[in-house]
Formats: sequence, C-alpha cells, structure tokens
Amino acid sequence: MKQLLNSIFQRGGNRQRLVFAFLLSLLLAGIVAAPANATGVYQMPNVSAGEPTWIVDKGEVLSRLTEGQLGGNLETLAKKTGKEVRMVTVHRLDYGETIESFTNQLFEKWYPTPEAQANQTLLVIDTLTNNSAIRTGESVQSLLPNDTAESVSAETVQVPLRSGNKYNQALLDASDRLVAVLSGEPDPGPPIVEQIVQVEGTFTSAEDTETGKATIWVIALLIAATVIPMATYFFYQSFSG
Repeated sequence: MKQLLNSIFQRGGNRQRLVFAFLLSLLLAGIVAAPANATGVYQMPNVSAGEPTWIVDKGEVLSRLTEGQLGGNLETLAKKTGKEVRMVTVHRLDYGETIESFTNQLFEKWYPTPEAQANQTLLVIDTLTNNSAIRTGESVQSLLPNDTAESVSAETVQVPLRSGNKYNQALLDASDRLVAVLSGEPDPGPPIVEQIVQVEGTFTSAEDTETGKATIWVIALLIAATVIPMATYFFYQSFSG
C-alpha cells in the first residue's frame, strides 16, 4: 500500500495529487463519521417511568407541531389511565444491532425493573431503514396483546412510511391507535390500503401517435437519402451512354 501511494505521488502531476488527496480525505471522513453517526442505547437520554418525556426524535424527522401534538396526547393518556407510551426515532443503529434488539435494550435501560416496565409501551423507528419495533410491559398486554402491538408497528407505522417516508403521519396514526386501545376503546385497526388498479386502454395515446409519425418520417428520409442519389446516378449514366 505504501509503495502504491509513493508511486502515485511520484508519477502523477500536481493535479492528480490534489485529486487523490481529496478522494482519500473523503474516504477517511466517511470511515470516521460512520460510527459517530450511529446511535447506541447508551447514547440515548435517560428517561424513567413517570417522567413527562414522550418523544425522543434523534432521527430529526418530526415537526415541532407533531411533537407537541404527540406529547399532549400521550401525556393525557398517562394521566387518565396510568399507561405510558414513548416514541423514539433514531437515524442509524450501531453495527450488528437490529431494531428489535435496540428497542428491547432501550426499554430495559429506561425501565430496569418489572414494576417500572409494567405500564410502559415503547415504539422505535430507525429512519435509515424505516424498520420499526414495539415493546410493551406486562400490565399493558391485557389491553394491547402482542398481535395488536405488532400490527401497530408493522402496519399503522409502516403504511405511511412506505408511501413516502411520512414520519409525522406514521407516529400520529400510531398514537391515535394506541391511545384508543389503552383507553379501553375499540381498536380502530390498521389503515386501509387502497389498491390502485391501472386499466390500460386499447387506444393509442397522442404521445405514441406522434412518436410513430416521427419514426415514419425518419425512415422515409433515410430511404430518400439512399434512393435519390442512386436514381440520379443511373439517370445520368443512361444519358451519357
């Protein structure tokens, strides 16, 4: 490697050296920055049961309006029912970490005892991959069984994300559903996904018609450019003979 670098700097001109140095600096910056941008559990702020911190937007994808609305809804839920829901976004997970392992570790960091975990629900989104996961405490599961909780993560959250990275809508929809279920109201269910069926007509579009006409003209001109000189040549040959 050292010999290769020496060869490049000895043979290359000043411009080549500057370009190589610039590319090398970008590569090194990427290598150094990648781990720094990743989010581990111990880089998350400390939150405990009963604390009025409902949203941790480390991924920086939520508007202030959405954060305020989510915080208000979840605080009202906590005061009325004692059930606490917290929502987290991160931009990138540590190498080897999955959204499920991160969510479980964060849940246990914030709520280290079974008593602290009992009334808790934690929903996490990784904005780099748009993967999401949810973890609930034991007392929550009587109202929010595992299949419903998974539906919130896999359907209520994922539908807006798949339709254009709509993080604000994803968490607002998840909040509405969780608040309803944890308040003892009927589950509104996941969002309805409308299937858009494209019916192809049998008529030729105007664009296709214009393209066809243009193609015909090009072919005609090519034929003319070939035939006319040949015809002219044979015409003069016949007269000169």
